[in-house]
Amino acid sequence: MNEKILKTLEFDKILSRMEPFASSTLGAEQIRTLKPSTSFEEVSMLLQETDEASTVLRLRGHAPLSGIHDIRPHLKRVAIGGVLNSAELVQIADMIRAGRTIKRFIESLLENEVEIPILEEKVNDIVTMSELEKEIRNAIDDGGAVLDSASDALRNIRQQMRRNERKIKEKLDSFVRSRNAQKMLSDAIITIRNERYVIPVKQEYRANYPGIVHDQSSSGQTLFIEPQAVVDLNNELRELALREDREIERILMEISANVSEFADDLQLLVDIMESLDFIFAKARFAKDIQATRPNINKKGVIHLYRARHPLIPADEVVPNDISLGQEYSTIVITGPNTGGKTITLKTAGLLTVMAQAGLFLPVSEGSETAVFQQIYADIGDEQSIEQSLSTFSSHMVNIVDILKKADEESLVLFDELGAGTDPQEGSALAISILDDVYKRGARVIATTHYPELKAYAYNREGVVNASVEFDVETLRPTYKLLIGVPGRSNAFEISKRLGLSDRIIDYAKSLINAESNEVENMIASLEKSRHEAERKYEEAMAHLKQAEKLHKDLVQQMSEFQSRKQELYEKAEQKASEVIEKAKAEAEEIIKELRQMRLASGAGAKEHELIEARRRLETAVPQMGDGQETVKSNLKARSFKPGDEVKIATLNQKGILLEKTGQHEWQVQAGIMKIKVAEKDMEFIQSEPKKEPKPLASIKGKDYHVGVELDIRGERYEDALRKVEKYLDDALLANYPRVSIIHGKGTGALRTGVSELLKRHRAVKRIRLGEAGEGGSGVTIVEFR
Repeated sequence: MNEKILKTLEFDKILSRMEPFASSTLGAEQIRTLKPSTSFEEVSMLLQETDEASTVLRLRGHAPLSGIHDIRPHLKRVAIGGVLNSAELVQIADMIRAGRTIKRFIESLLENEVEIPILEEKVNDIVTMSELEKEIRNAIDDGGAVLDSASDALRNIRQQMRRNERKIKEKLDSFVRSRNAQKMLSDAIITIRNERYVIPVKQEYRANYPGIVHDQSSSGQTLFIEPQAVVDLNNELRELALREDREIERILMEISANVSEFADDLQLLVDIMESLDFIFAKARFAKDIQATRPNINKKGVIHLYRARHPLIPADEVVPNDISLGQEYSTIVITGPNTGGKTITLKTAGLLTVMAQAGLFLPVSEGSETAVFQQIYADIGDEQSIEQSLSTFSSHMVNIVDILKKADEESLVLFDELGAGTDPQEGSALAISILDDVYKRGARVIATTHYPELKAYAYNREGVVNASVEFDVETLRPTYKLLIGVPGRSNAFEISKRLGLSDRIIDYAKSLINAESNEVENMIASLEKSRHEAERKYEEAMAHLKQAEKLHKDLVQQMSEFQSRKQELYEKAEQKASEVIEKAKAEAEEIIKELRQMRLASGAGAKEHELIEARRRLETAVPQMGDGQETVKSNLKARSFKPGDEVKIATLNQKGILLEKTGQHEWQVQAGIMKIKVAEKDMEFIQSEPKKEPKPLASIKGKDYHVGVELDIRGERYEDALRKVEKYLDDALLANYPRVSIIHGKGTGALRTGVSELLKRHRAVKRIRLGEAGEGGSGVTIVEFR
């Protein structure tokens, strides 16, 4: 895309604003060289990577990208056998750490199932190179100093140097602290000249300190002397320093050689980190300007909702809706100067360029823009002083070039088309140019102040008028774009508000031809209709919000009703359970009384009959439903008769009709109980005739298949006691006078538990441990009443 066009649309200023969001010079360089793409697939990919980075920032708030350096020059040097200095090696270690950190960071997001395929692919190619980083870190600190740990030889050399320095300082300290030091020395300090330790001696006492003079003060009154007593030590120290330099050089050479082995991986790392820095810079910039991801298409369709120019401060910019390429392919914006026409033009062009560069746009969600092969613009005064061209001529040079190249895959922007020449000729020329570009299939936005172009859109299919609103009350433009409404000059209204007499204004109006008056009246009518439509729209929105609120309240009330309904059902269920439990308790009490009566009189019900009755009573406990079924009578238009099997709905229990006790009431045999039940609480059961039940008294042990012994050895304590209790009931039903319970000897816990249970049992007459031939203490003999 033409560099001149990008500058005209101020894309370079966008890049300058985005550059500070890069974390390194690599990312900043990528931003400076960013160009819009004309490939639909590439633009989709660029927007997708920005979207993924935005997702990461939204979830984590940041991306760890510190420690990125441009190490490409270092890699070139090691590739030809050069040696890197310690600072350069630290930068390489920083890059390796940065790559490892961002790789781990992205992988942690992937573990949480965040969909970021482009970022995932990039970090997958990062080679961690931990050993190389460790080698550098062990040899060089973050400040670039080579550590003693870099090699044993370096450690030994430095240890010797420290010993020598200690000896030198001790000897020089004796001079500095001597009795004559205050008189003979300029200052009681030890200093360094020419990398050798010296003391400052006054000129007149030179003879008192034999040694080598290395320097003197500017006044000549002080000599910096290396006393003879430390010359040898200083010589040794100097030799050690040279050895240290050689060892450091050897260490750096060795590490540099290792770096060269990883040159390809490091070069790939640079490329990846540069790309990641650039991608996250785009995401940070999008967050800063409150931008969203636009949809893109190949159809030349633009729908920008609440579009804002990104270079205008947020508290000043006016959002506008800009649509083009669907119902109409050309927009002609008319109206007076300084009304905001050019800003609207630039906003449409700049946002299109930004989208094709993979940047998010300051628009509302759901906005859409097309991928154009070319964007052409003739905006502003392009007068060329060198060529001595007039404003009109310079514009026409640009327009001629545009007309040579524009096609159906182009977006063309004309600012003040036809300006700078005779109005009649200029407007005619503007109409002809617009017609030509329209026939080529290009998408066009043009601004003009010519009134003749106001009627242009009404006579051309695919062309629409637009204007930028002007508030006559405040005499200020609102910068609000009005699609479908041509602009008015407002000259008469403005003049009137500024105090010009009605006489002069009326005379001026009379000088305007009838056609112009009709156009102005038409525009005024359109504006009135628009304001009325906006008022009705606001009213409709108010009704919609009220309806939405009412719907929300109804949904909430329904939810509360359902919750309350369930709560009431649960309470009813609980109450029913309490009634049933009470009935069970009463039935148990009745059985207990019957047993006592039998014991007292020796007649009446037998024990096995009572046990069977209790068992049937337990199975008579109703099962509560799920709250969704309603109890209802099911007479099914038939009369009940004795012998019918029915379901007692209130108890969820089956029974047999015995006889009618009232007009709508029956006596029902439910288990061992006879109860009176209203017909409305009964449901007829369609089932086969039941066989006559066997009399309880006739049930014998063979019917129950129960033996005279129960073995509970190896059972858990609670399970064993449950088995014993059930076995006793079965043995009683079988009419056994005596049974044996085998519990084993063991720790005695099971025997004790069984014994306690038997002592409490109502039907047990006597218990004892077995005799020698019966199993001894491992068996308990039970005799029934």
